[in-house]
Amino acid sequence: MKKIIIYSFVLISISVWMIGCKKQNYPGGEVSPYLPIFDLRGLYKGSDITLSPENMYGSSSISAVVVSDHSGKNLPAGLLIVQDKKRLSQLRGIAIPIGADAAKYVPGDSVVINVTGGVLGRVDGILQIKGISPGAVNRVAQNKPIAKNRVPSSFILADPNKYESTLLAIVKGGFNPLPTPTDVLSGNKTLNDGFADITLHTEATATFANNPLQFSANYYGILFNKVSSTGTLIPEHRMRTASDVITLSSTPEIPDFIISGWIPDPRGTNANNNYIQFIATRDINFAVTPFSVVTTNNAGASTPAGFPANGWATGGLRTYKFNLTTGSVRKGGYFYVGGTGRTINSTGSTPIPTAQYIRGINYSTTAGDGFGAITNTLLANSGNAYGIAAFRGTTVTATTRPIDVVFVHNGGSLFTPGPPAQGYRIANNDFYDVYDPLEVDPADPNKGFQPFYLQGTNTIRFNYHDNSVADVGWFYKAGGIYSVTLGKWVKARDMKYLVLPKDNSPANMSLIEDDHIAVRVNTTTGVEIGRDTIPPTRIQ
Repeated sequence: MKKIIIYSFVLISISVWMIGCKKQNYPGGEVSPYLPIFDLRGLYKGSDITLSPENMYGSSSISAVVVSDHSGKNLPAGLLIVQDKKRLSQLRGIAIPIGADAAKYVPGDSVVINVTGGVLGRVDGILQIKGISPGAVNRVAQNKPIAKNRVPSSFILADPNKYESTLLAIVKGGFNPLPTPTDVLSGNKTLNDGFADITLHTEATATFANNPLQFSANYYGILFNKVSSTGTLIPEHRMRTASDVITLSSTPEIPDFIISGWIPDPRGTNANNNYIQFIATRDINFAVTPFSVVTTNNAGASTPAGFPANGWATGGLRTYKFNLTTGSVRKGGYFYVGGTGRTINSTGSTPIPTAQYIRGINYSTTAGDGFGAITNTLLANSGNAYGIAAFRGTTVTATTRPIDVVFVHNGGSLFTPGPPAQGYRIANNDFYDVYDPLEVDPADPNKGFQPFYLQGTNTIRFNYHDNSVADVGWFYKAGGIYSVTLGKWVKARDMKYLVLPKDNSPANMSLIEDDHIAVRVNTTTGVEIGRDTIPPTRIQ
């Protein structure tokens, strides 16, 4: 009897397990007739494959939304482009050559396509399902919403196959070289979105081929690939119609200098030894054209508590201001602002040249220029967020917008939508946008407006380094590429952490300026902060 009970339990367990597996593989206990495009593309292994229910896991068709629009005459002729995100919420697309009938479909059409018997293979670099008759395509709905999909160019270059035949947006795109008033879209143009360069292709016969190039815009379109002589995929972005260009700006907004590094926790005492490094994008005489720098420390003990009602001008232990009214710097030169210690890693370390140290205040004994209480440290060492902002002029209020800004971490009382909204205003730079680029609407000045850190898409920040290794002198080096000529970041800043030495050798200045950061200044590329690798012996 005991054995019968055991056997019965085993049989029931196996049955439950099999039912569970069946439900896991096939919802409702049946194979779906529709294969996700993610799985469909995965069938291709480098050579043509004829599609059948046997190799499509029992499915026979795909169900997707159309993203192609042939009215602009810029897409490969005869290709119907559809996409879905039915597998793991991963968006994938596929091209289907059905001849002239492809022009009968418009974005937002929901279609079911029987692909059984079709041949999956690459044609002219594009993965396609060949041999599908127009009659195999059935439109079942119209005007289906298509979510906006922002993809950095660097992501596309890293995995062109993933984004092929999908509708995406290249955001804040600008051309390199900078266009002249007579330049038009026709041909191949190098488009840069602050992450990498990508080719924007416009057929000479496109209805918008002779439209002028914009200084900064969003470029919606479909990503296609070509195959190089070595077999690698080379992506190109194709707009569908003239309305795929959303102009953001017609003129450059160039900051006079940019934030390039800082030391939040020098070895020894922080008092009077924090400093921030900048690089000038033009010649500056601060006596003629004054500026200011403000730091914010949002550690739990910093007062006033709560959200910063006056933003960068909050004062107290929250924000501290330096006025830059004397000294000068040449284009491409580094300069510094901070305590009067003026050494790279607190007392006993290499002095920073006086000419480069534009403004020093002993913040451990002296209040800031206009606001900011006496404090032992300008920048938090762990936990909540700290930030740095640069401003034109010496007047900073709750409504003053900086020319450059960076943040480390996102903890603390930083932003509330209110009303009224309160927080730290941001600049248009490599990380932040005063207007959400995907929501900007020239007809509605309030749409997409997000002037504060942590509002809308303004959530990017640097991270703290290893907080368990304190009091060694980590220098935070923000390396990227800013082009004065193009008026934009062509490589967004990323972070490198460098432990600075404690001795006072003059050669140590090269560690924070020259050795691992390549600075090039010319009329073609402007100011560039390079991405050279820090030698291993200088990083911990």
